[in-house]
Amino acid sequence: MPDQSVQPSPDPYDALLLLSFGGPEGPEDVVPFLENVTHGRGIPRERLKEVGRHYFLFGGVSPINAQNRELLHALRKDFAEHGLDLPVYWGNRNWAPYLTDTLREMTADGHRRILVLATSAYASYSGCRQYRENLADALAALEGEGLPLPRVDKLRHYFNHPGFVRPMVDATLAALAELPEEHRAGAHLAFTTHSIPTAAADTSGPVEAHTGDGEGGAYVAEHLDVARLIADAVREETGVEHPWRLVYQSRSGAPHIPWLEPDICDHLEELHGEGVPAVVMVPIGFVSDHMEVKYDLDTEATAKAAELGLPVSRASTVGADPRFAAGVRDLVLERAATERFAEDRAAAAPERCALGALGPSHDVCPVGCCPARSPRPAAAGSD
Repeated sequence: MPDQSVQPSPDPYDALLLLSFGGPEGPEDVVPFLENVTHGRGIPRERLKEVGRHYFLFGGVSPINAQNRELLHALRKDFAEHGLDLPVYWGNRNWAPYLTDTLREMTADGHRRILVLATSAYASYSGCRQYRENLADALAALEGEGLPLPRVDKLRHYFNHPGFVRPMVDATLAALAELPEEHRAGAHLAFTTHSIPTAAADTSGPVEAHTGDGEGGAYVAEHLDVARLIADAVREETGVEHPWRLVYQSRSGAPHIPWLEPDICDHLEELHGEGVPAVVMVPIGFVSDHMEVKYDLDTEATAKAAELGLPVSRASTVGADPRFAAGVRDLVLERAATERFAEDRAAAAPERCALGALGPSHDVCPVGCCPARSPRPAAAGSD
């Protein structure tokens, strides 16, 4: 039951938007969905059918929309139980419910100060800036329709918030427990995330985090910080030091363009060659068990491990874990308090919760943060 003595205030915000990637929900949706994802690249439909083979293996249905419905329910439940009067909506970049339609609905419902939770925890062009560009496009569409435009702000990156990290620690412990007991103590941890071009990684995050040297900028630094947090927590709770490495998956670019490496399957081969007895794959780069987890890890990487005779298990993602929902509530209240403090210095300054060495991320993306490949308008930032 909510604490009736202290009602948490989302003021000045009047709604939260869960913003995600979207995915097909049937075989007939696969190619149109991929056309949305690759809009403007001129990729032939026959090529898209080939690209969509992963979806067809699962009946043409991506798990992501069902998982977002679960998260939407978890957020609404947590908010209600804790007295947070803030309606939660859901919109996607590439499939129904579309972002523009959801923002139009929110505007019609009278909402004018909207917070956005993107289902991407880290700094990168595709994980942050592109969402902001989509928001700008949607707002431009509403403006073209003569509708009143809401102010839209994006929640900070939450990769190192306890509501994200702690469920990943427990998931890693559970995955270790699934391994044969005789292999468990010697298991390696393979922390996985989406590979991106090294040029995009090097310019991820604010300008001061750009490396330009192939080291991966904020994108790699943030993942390494989370991996270290989880590995340290596992050691503290089991008494075993498990070797670990950050590895990558789901590469989709042209072969001549450098992307972050090593690939998870290559890493499994390397570990097998070194005589490692078992591996736990920990998908820290993903919020839910969507297609890139279900296919690239549960299908492709698991098949590679079986071919090698290497025992593997896979940790679950945070999904709709109640602790993650509670973490989102914490981030909403933190941002609301930040806005009130900016308008009235007599208001209480917010506490900003973060684990690890990097501290809490910025609230507003600064100029030059995760720059676009070509300049495009972006909302919820300084440029």
